[in-house]
Amino acid sequence: MPAGPPDFRLGNVLATSFTGTLSERHGDPVERIPTPQRLVDWLVVNGLAVDSCTTAQLELARELRESIHAAATAAAIHDPLPASAVRVINDRSMAGRAAAILTPEGSRRWRLGSASCVEDALGVIAADAISIIAGERDGKLALCASPTCRAAFFDTSQSRTRKWCDMNTCGNRQKKARFNANQRKNKR
Repeated sequence: MPAGPPDFRLGNVLATSFTGTLSERHGDPVERIPTPQRLVDWLVVNGLAVDSCTTAQLELARELRESIHAAATAAAIHDPLPASAVRVINDRSMAGRAAAILTPEGSRRWRLGSASCVEDALGVIAADAISIIAGERDGKLALCASPTCRAAFFDTSQSRTRKWCDMNTCGNRQKKARFNANQRKNKR
């Protein structure tokens, strides 16, 4: 693995960024946390540093990720939330013992129960998912317009009309496809 930070798609919301660790869900899926160490890396990058992760904890994380994706997708299209997804999100939220702390600089950070407690980090992610799905934050859940992606994302743009989970990936891919189609059409 090359040096430097892992190649994760970071978004403006922890929970939907976490669901982005499985991308291209409707194309050729790309698993961005294939190993326990990659989950540790993702958590560190997102301010939830843990020392280690077991295979069982990685499976808990993936179960939470898929539950958040299912609930956020349902919320985005105004469908009932899947009961199994709600149960997993609530269970992970209640299992965590993280505490919000105020730094001397005036920002919020999370203090986990112990440096090796992945469950605490998952509790923070679950609590974040609850706040966006419950509509407590200023923004709107939406689904990426890319037919191969369809990732749930939290739109905080002023008009709440964002189409892509990430303009640098899905948005550019779609713009390039439209450009190439127009080029082929104009050559006829």
